[in-house]
Amino acid sequence: MRAGRGWSRPRGGSRRFNTAPRPLGGRSAPWLYLAPALVVLAALLAYPVYQLGLISLFKYTQAQVSGGQPTVFRGVGNYVDVFSDGQFWQVLLSTVVFAGACVVSTLAVGCALAVLLTRVRAVPRLALMLAALGAWATPAVTGSTVWLLLFDPDFGPVNRMLGLGDHSWTYGRYSAFLLVLLEVVWCSFPFVMVTVYAGIRAVPTEVLEAAALDGASQWRIWRSVLAPLLRPILVVVTIQSVIWDFKVFTQIYVMTNGGGIAGQNLVLNVYAYQQAFASSQYGLGSAIGVVMLLILLAVTLGYLRLLRGQGEEL
Repeated sequence: MRAGRGWSRPRGGSRRFNTAPRPLGGRSAPWLYLAPALVVLAALLAYPVYQLGLISLFKYTQAQVSGGQPTVFRGVGNYVDVFSDGQFWQVLLSTVVFAGACVVSTLAVGCALAVLLTRVRAVPRLALMLAALGAWATPAVTGSTVWLLLFDPDFGPVNRMLGLGDHSWTYGRYSAFLLVLLEVVWCSFPFVMVTVYAGIRAVPTEVLEAAALDGASQWRIWRSVLAPLLRPILVVVTIQSVIWDFKVFTQIYVMTNGGGIAGQNLVLNVYAYQQAFASSQYGLGSAIGVVMLLILLAVTLGYLRLLRGQGEEL
């Protein structure tokens, strides 16, 4: 009798039934599980992105919105105007540097506090978690306003504690960026902290105890043991931080009063807002939005490709 499906014939002629479970759907199973979420995201994002790209191809100002003038197809004309504008390149450079500093600072603070959570008792750990989640749940407008009050040159407690008198943190370009960076890190690190802490708790304690018995310091344990094991989690929080920090709007707009003195603290999101709504150049603002979208896609895909090239399974 021929061996049927699920049977294997080892050497010697005996029959053995293969009881190894087969995953439902095979290699397509992960996509089946993700399909509902992907459908919802596509419904929520596809049409706005389509409209953004469509408007970026037209001359679309307040005259066209009100119906006073017909829309004029410009093709890549708006993109030519964007790339030929010297201010755009200055703002782009400021955005990249500012976002990079925010990402690095957020990851450093979040990972350090995640490790700290594993080394303190239950009550301090609960207090730190509640404080962090409170910062995370605070709306960006509220958090930005509170930080402005803390660093206010006349009534803020920070200047009094540091003995800076009536120093204005929002007057200088770099001090204003530093102030916004602190607020961005304050409201962003809880996501990194909670996510990395959950990953650390999933690491077998025997691995950490073995590293400690070998005399490894806390920094060496993190660099050589925890970081490699938490690589998939770190990829997620890094990509999320890049996306969030690259498109920061509320903190810059509120804390620097729309981009600082003479636009010295502009980032791309605020710059696009000014072009689209303050100047009523909706087509130009849409073109800047498309450029931001393409930059984020390129950074994300490049980062994932780099990790795949290093042998990481994502």
